[in-house]
Amino acid sequence: MIEVHDLLKTYGEKTAVNHISWTAKDGAITGFIGPNGAGKTTTLKMITGILEPDGGSVLLNGTDIRKDPLKAKQQFGFVSDSPDHFLRLRGIEYVNFMADMYGIPTEGRRAFVEEYAARLGILDAIENTILSYSHGMRQKIMILGALIHRPSIWILDEPMLGLDPLASHELKLMMKEHCAGGNSVLFSTHVLEVAEKLCDEILIIKKGNLQYQGTLEGLRSKYPANLSLEDIFIEINKEDHHE
Repeated sequence: MIEVHDLLKTYGEKTAVNHISWTAKDGAITGFIGPNGAGKTTTLKMITGILEPDGGSVLLNGTDIRKDPLKAKQQFGFVSDSPDHFLRLRGIEYVNFMADMYGIPTEGRRAFVEEYAARLGILDAIENTILSYSHGMRQKIMILGALIHRPSIWILDEPMLGLDPLASHELKLMMKEHCAGGNSVLFSTHVLEVAEKLCDEILIIKKGNLQYQGTLEGLRSKYPANLSLEDIFIEINKEDHHE
């Protein structure tokens, strides 16, 4: 479970994230939705400890990431919005590096790599350097590295970006399987159709302010019945199109 309380981030006079509070529950896929610059990535970076918030707190399975960062970071796997890291390593070297960081025994790695690399369609390239990978393949190897310690919380920033349709479908299945085991998934996306089909709950953020948290059914109940999630999203952000 992820609990965000009164989270604040400012850059000079600009407020990037404005005292937001919400919860990503166990057993649920939570979609984090908002236009570019809304504060999604900034929020995810504060949740994962990459950025220091100016106020508020984040609890990961009950552990405050500012008070006990090491324990908190063991609770989650994070896939950032850029997969261009550790390009000189071979894919398997990167996954083993991440496993070492989390203290995963050597004997427990092979089965994981073979299963998940095969599911994402990257098993044949696991011995090649990440530099030689396409954008989508780099995204896949980052996913493997983030999940190698089998965390209960998955935090994914635009995880479908650059994935081929088969890998995207497989990742969605993995997310559903993960939550079916009582775990939690938080992911940001610009693809509203994905959120509409995949999410148990959604968060909508606009200019650093939380506009909505709840089910899609609850959101739809506030608007005419014939509107899709995309229509509702446009309605929420309509004023920005005239600025």
